Amino acid sequence: MSGGDVGGGVGIRFDGVSVAYGSHTVLDSLDLTVERGEVMALLGPSGSGKTTALRAVAGFVTPVRGRVLIGDRDVTDLPPHRRGVGMVVQSYALFPHMRVEDNVAFGLKAQKAEKTAIPGRVAEALEMTGMAAYAKRYPRELSGGQQQRVAIARALAIRPGVLLLDEPLSALDAQLRSGMLAELASLHRELPDVSILYVTHDQVEALTLADRIAVMDKARLRDCGTPQELYRSPRTEFTASFVGNANLLPVRVGSGQVRLGEAELTVDTAGVVAGATATLCVRPHLVGLGEGANALRGTVAEVQWRGATHRLYVDVAGQRVKADVRELRVPPALGEQVVLHFAPEDAVLLSAGVSDE
Repeated sequence: MSGGDVGGGVGIRFDGVSVAYGSHTVLDSLDLTVERGEVMALLGPSGSGKTTALRAVAGFVTPVRGRVLIGDRDVTDLPPHRRGVGMVVQSYALFPHMRVEDNVAFGLKAQKAEKTAIPGRVAEALEMTGMAAYAKRYPRELSGGQQQRVAIARALAIRPGVLLLDEPLSALDAQLRSGMLAELASLHRELPDVSILYVTHDQVEALTLADRIAVMDKARLRDCGTPQELYRSPRTEFTASFVGNANLLPVRVGSGQVRLGEAELTVDTAGVVAGATATLCVRPHLVGLGEGANALRGTVAEVQWRGATHRLYVDVAGQRVKADVRELRVPPALGEQVVLHFAPEDAVLLSAGVSDE
C-alpha cells in the first residue's frame, strides 16, 4: 500500500500559521516541518493549539496568516476533500447504520474512486488493520479498540500521503491503549512513506510512537526534537515537566557547580553565567537512595509503592525531591532523615534566560 502523492520529500509544512477566532489567537505563528514518512506528535495540554494545528492541515479551519503545505502543494485554501489526507478523531465517527466494509468504503466513494477498485481497497485496509474478519459487522457489534481500527482502516483506504490522528486512543482503557500503541507502531512500519501527525496530551503515547515531538503550550510551539532529546536534554522547564516527570530545583550557579541550600552539586554549567539563578532538572528514576555523588540530605515526606518501585518524596532545603527507587523491602519511614544522590551527567541545568513564554 503506497502513500498518496504528496510530492517532494516533505510531508507537511506549517509556514507561519496563525489561527484566530475573533481577537482570540488559538495558534500563533507555527513553523514546523513533518518529513515524508515521519511520525510527528503534537504534545501539549488542553488549549495549547495542537488540535487546531491538525485541523488546519485537514482543512477544517482557515489560517488568518501563513500557509499549510502538503508535499510541494499549498493547500491553505483547498477544501478538505481535495487535500488527500486521512483523519481519525477521538469519537471514531463511524456510521452506525453501515457495516464495517461500507464505513471503510465511504471515503473512496466520496472521492469517486473506480467502483471496481473499491472492494479491493477496502479489503486491503481491513487486512492491514487486522479487521478483515469483521467486514460484515456493524459498529455496535465491535469493541472500542475494534472501532478504532475500523476508523484507521477508513482513513487508510484512500491511500493518503498524510494521516492525521486526533487523540485516537483517549476513549480506550489502559490495557487496550497499550495494545493499540503497539499496533500503531507496527502500522507505521508498513507505511514508510505516509507522514503521520499525531495529536495527544499523553506523554507515553508521544514517547512510544513519535520520531519527533513538537511540544506546544498557549498556542505556540515551545520545543521540538526526538523523544530522547526532549527527555534527556530539555530546553525549558515546561518541556522538562511535560515530557516525562522531572525534579525542577532552583539553584545558584557557580563555576562547574551549583548550590541547593547548603549542598554544592557538580553539574555541567556551560553557557550559564556564574552567580545566576537557574533550574536543575533531574529525572526521578536517576535519583538514588544512599550516599553517592551529589548527595542531597533531607526528610522523607511521603512514600508511594508503585509495584516495581517506590516513589520517595524527600524535603531538601525547602524543595520536595522525587526519587524512584527499586522496590524496597523496608522503605524509609515518614520523617526519617535520608540521603539521595545523582550522577553529574544525569542532570541538566536550565538557564533562566531560556524562557517558556
